[in-house]
Amino acid sequence: MTLTEKLIKGNEKTMKVVAFNGSPRKNGNTYSALRLVLEELEKEGIETEIVQVGGNTVKGCNGCGNCARNKDEKCIITGDNVNEWIQKIKHAQGVLFGSPVHYASITGDMKGFLDRAFYVQGCNNRMFRHKTGAALVAVRRSGGTTTFDQLNKYLTCSEMLIPTSNYWNIIHGSKPGEVLEDTEGVQIMRLLGKNMAWLLKLVENGRGVVDEPEVEDKIFMSFIR
Repeated sequence: MTLTEKLIKGNEKTMKVVAFNGSPRKNGNTYSALRLVLEELEKEGIETEIVQVGGNTVKGCNGCGNCARNKDEKCIITGDNVNEWIQKIKHAQGVLFGSPVHYASITGDMKGFLDRAFYVQGCNNRMFRHKTGAALVAVRRSGGTTTFDQLNKYLTCSEMLIPTSNYWNIIHGSKPGEVLEDTEGVQIMRLLGKNMAWLLKLVENGRGVVDEPEVEDKIFMSFIR
């Protein structure tokens, strides 16, 4: 098969991006920001879905280590949707995390979900590795950059591929819908969506054409002697 034929074949596959809304307000400003990004993806033929995390009761990771011992791609904590959400990420080509700002931080529900999901993936063949992932934040006034940094920490320690925009992915507004009046923020979200679609296509079209780096076992080291 020639390179051109491989590229054409790669374009035939339907790609999907799953977005996770960490706001307890289902249709608030975080949702509006996510939709700005997803609309650009949809224009490029990429399937999208929004999963509501905020407002659900999500327990935090208890550090038991059973996900590492069991190797079943599951957290042993039950009673919430975290294991279902982990599988949604596994089977998607891209993921988008959005959160409002609660005391210069991501929401508690979002942190509980991400802590457990990324611990599970790290202990199960790093199954989020080389997926395309991005984060965004909706904020009234301050704390946006610290919250954005927190979300990016999950992506950057998991060998995920991160598309960017022309500024940090933060949009401002207080009442639901006000973020749409932040014209700079709207552009940031639109460009993020365009760049994410482009990166997703590059990765998909390069699969089987350009060899991926081999997976390396994680080295753990303590500096305490």
